[in-house]
Amino acid sequence: QVQLVESGGGLVEPGGSLRLSCVGRGRMFSLNDMTWYRQTPGKEREMVATISSITSGAHIKYSGSVKGRFAISRDNVPNVMYLQMNRLTPEDTAVYYCNGDPPFQRCSASYDYCVDYWGQGAQVTVSA
Repeated sequence: QVQLVESGGGLVEPGGSLRLSCVGRGRMFSLNDMTWYRQTPGKEREMVATISSITSGAHIKYSGSVKGRFAISRDNVPNVMYLQMNRLTPEDTAVYYCNGDPPFQRCSASYDYCVDYWGQGAQVTVSA
């Protein structure tokens, strides 16, 4: 079954930087479109940055709010994805998740029931 573990979050002052990491098992990141998402209380989860599979050219896209400040990257061996976040603002405060695009699923043994799988996420807090 797929497993995703995010790390690298923390408390940082406005203007600071953080680097998030995502380690995955059960899915090859290089063969999937991979995305960093973030979510704040009361809001829907939103896409932050996406890198397409290597077979699709590893194209990168960013949301408008982070373009020019964040950078997504991927190491195929080991199976790790990163999000370098620079010039952070309080509006970047959120729980950050990595996942496939669409999200990976976990299924019952007979594969007749599947649900989207999400890791525990990494809390990023930007505050003075």
